[in-house]
Amino acid sequence: MSSQNAPRRKPFTGKHMFLILLTGFGVVFGVNFLMAGLATSTFGGVVVENSYVASQHFNRWLDEAAKEKALDWKVAVSRREDGHIVALLDGVPRYPDVIAEARHPLGRKPDMALKFEKDVTGAYVSDKALPEGRWILRFEIEADGKTWRGEDQVEGLEVIGQPVP
Repeated sequence: MSSQNAPRRKPFTGKHMFLILLTGFGVVFGVNFLMAGLATSTFGGVVVENSYVASQHFNRWLDEAAKEKALDWKVAVSRREDGHIVALLDGVPRYPDVIAEARHPLGRKPDMALKFEKDVTGAYVSDKALPEGRWILRFEIEADGKTWRGEDQVEGLEVIGQPVP
């Protein structure tokens, strides 16, 4: 075959290179902006307000956690059909003050403060109904001058976590 019969190719120019780079970087930037948008729409990113101040209290928090664990207090939570939370306490002295803060894991719903009162069955029932959805309950129980803090998750009518044996 002679070189005269071969098809002629157009020369590769700077315009072609510019379009290739523009397309490549456009895809990269597009994916990055999409991922950043998805990440910020699902998690606010605040674990502590000030990490330096939190680091100064870290050892004290560890000591408090060890003391709370030594108390061996346990809470088993369930959710009634009407949305109220029922807390069964184990190992807790008589007449405790039981409160909890309900936090939505993704921060889409506002936090709720719950106060618990003892009912006729001996269980502690929340003063407010918790809306449907997944919630993290951060309990604080005070009795006999001691404080215990714990956390449990509630999803729908189900409770995620370990029940009290």
